[in-house]
Amino acid sequence: MASKQGLVHVFLVSFPAQGHVNPLLRLGKLIASKGNLLVTFSSSKSIGNKMKKVGSAASGDPIPVGNHGGMIRFEFFDDGCSEENDDERNDRKTYLPKLEVNGKRALTKSFNQHAQDGRPVSCLINNPFVPWVCDLAEELNIPSALLWVQSCACFSSYYHHENSLVPFPTEKQPDIDVQLPNMPLLKSDEIPSTLHPMTPYPFMKLSVLGQFKNLSKTSCILMETFQELEGDLINYMSQICPIRTVGPLFKNPSLETSSNISGDLKKADKCLEWLDSKPRSSVVYISFGSMVSLNQEQVTEMAYGVLNSGVSFLWIMRMDATFTGVSGRLPQGFLEEVGERGKVVQWSPQAQVLSHAAVSCFVTHCGWNSTMEALSSGVPVVTFPRWGDQVTNAKYLVDEWKVGIRMSRGEAENRVIGREEIEECLKEATIGVNAGEMRKNALKWKKVAEEAVAKDGTSDQNIQEFIDKLRKESVDAGRMSAEIEMKSDRCWTKPDMFQILRSVSN
Repeated sequence: MASKQGLVHVFLVSFPAQGHVNPLLRLGKLIASKGNLLVTFSSSKSIGNKMKKVGSAASGDPIPVGNHGGMIRFEFFDDGCSEENDDERNDRKTYLPKLEVNGKRALTKSFNQHAQDGRPVSCLINNPFVPWVCDLAEELNIPSALLWVQSCACFSSYYHHENSLVPFPTEKQPDIDVQLPNMPLLKSDEIPSTLHPMTPYPFMKLSVLGQFKNLSKTSCILMETFQELEGDLINYMSQICPIRTVGPLFKNPSLETSSNISGDLKKADKCLEWLDSKPRSSVVYISFGSMVSLNQEQVTEMAYGVLNSGVSFLWIMRMDATFTGVSGRLPQGFLEEVGERGKVVQWSPQAQVLSHAAVSCFVTHCGWNSTMEALSSGVPVVTFPRWGDQVTNAKYLVDEWKVGIRMSRGEAENRVIGREEIEECLKEATIGVNAGEMRKNALKWKKVAEEAVAKDGTSDQNIQEFIDKLRKESVDAGRMSAEIEMKSDRCWTKPDMFQILRSVSN
């Protein structure tokens, strides 16, 4: 199983979206940085083209990572769509099956070629929305792991729903509360919205639940959270599934030397210099991620709410379409009226922005990447979730971790948040009576997050133990394979290598 070059080969397969590419690539760089490991990062060709356009070193040749001999390389496959036409990919209902068919075919061919070239794949790691990677791993007798890129709370929600362990909202009872073990009571609009019977994105539900049908096929679930953040729940779920927390990945000090290997799909606009000119804790950062789109009426109300609040702000406003639609545009004359008090760009280096001293709070859609980056940077939040795990993350940010205030309850609320309410929320988050307490709590989580990824922290220990086990299994499998080949004249068939590795692991 180990390659002729002596490198254990770990192959990562990412769902082709910004929020999935970034954490999985960070994991890949972290694994490679631990030394004597070859990591291949893979996604669709459209993702590869976007990464290369913004200057990422996404090469097919191995690139050294860290100082211990580890390498990372990139390999992109045809997903069956025109490489430059994202409209096909935005139709998720038709795209997801197409991605599976083409992905399985391309990756099978790739794995066979790697084996012939003397660097067989020792472990497959995928993130959610491509559960078929686990099926492929089982078919090809390759051990697999999952990088879960949402909270443990959402993982538990999906698990309990898939296995019908507790009541969830139904068409007949759409408004019931949900009580899960070691979690606060969730109202019907606080569970991941893809689990609600009224979800407008049923195809996303099928995709994410597909991963939970395949959990038994994975040897390990690497989770982009940290033990101290969701401790009791993680301990509980770890008794059911083999969970190892490894986050916050973006904060890991081992990644500081590989900044030229980036998962960004858009080139960041210049905004750090503008932040440099602003006083400490004076700027509200506004961003709704790579997938959320606000309609014109909501954008207009948001704009005037921000304007009337008097705060300085940096607003990230995308101009592209997603499967949820196209965002509205700023009202005419808005930027002229704002002047130097505000700046609007299409994309930003978010991790750097959130760590900037000028930023006071973050108006966020509460995607998990943004949630982890806010917590790990010590920045309070104003929650504006739309769908999926965002509504659950908002619940935790406000009520459990106490680092934010709620501006919206998500799409299920089915209303436009008005400018007066937006103005009030911004003032409350920046100069309100609870602003200082939220900042204090956020800084507490920042310290805990940094400790988790530091040497011998909980996440650092977990990733090291995962890699040590991976190396051991690879060596054991290689030794077993060699013994079998030596005795092949007395054996009709080789044993199932996947089962061998699972038995070693257990």
